Amino acid sequence: MKLHELRPAEGSIKSRKRVGRGRGSGYGKTSGRGTKGQKARSGGSIRPGFEGGQNPLHLRLPKLPGFKNLFKREYAIVNVENLNVFEDKSVIDLKALLERGLIKKRNLPVKILGEGKLSKALTVRAHSFSKTAVKKIEEAGGKAEVVQ
Repeated sequence: MKLHELRPAEGSIKSRKRVGRGRGSGYGKTSGRGTKGQKARSGGSIRPGFEGGQNPLHLRLPKLPGFKNLFKREYAIVNVENLNVFEDKSVIDLKALLERGLIKKRNLPVKILGEGKLSKALTVRAHSFSKTAVKKIEEAGGKAEVVQ
């Protein structure tokens, strides 16, 4: 192969579309733009997503998926296994949980969940309990009291 034999790959080079050169060219009169309308005018290109002044779809749809439940109740959660840090037969209320750092926010209601094992008989006072938490507290010889 010599330098003068080099050719571009077959089909890689297309001839330029010459518009507005008479009917016989196939691109005469309206130059392949159809008739009238914004896209037929000079400078008639429009940005992607433009809908002729109508609020475009990407602005009509919500930005993030899902929805926010206005009635959702948020709890500060404490598992039963975390209550083993307290002494046997002690009364655990919201103040005691805050002092030990088991809950961070004092304005949220506290819910006790049944994860892990409880080895001490405790009286636990909280806003809510799961069924397994109540069962484990009572099996250990303690009480679960609901506070309002």
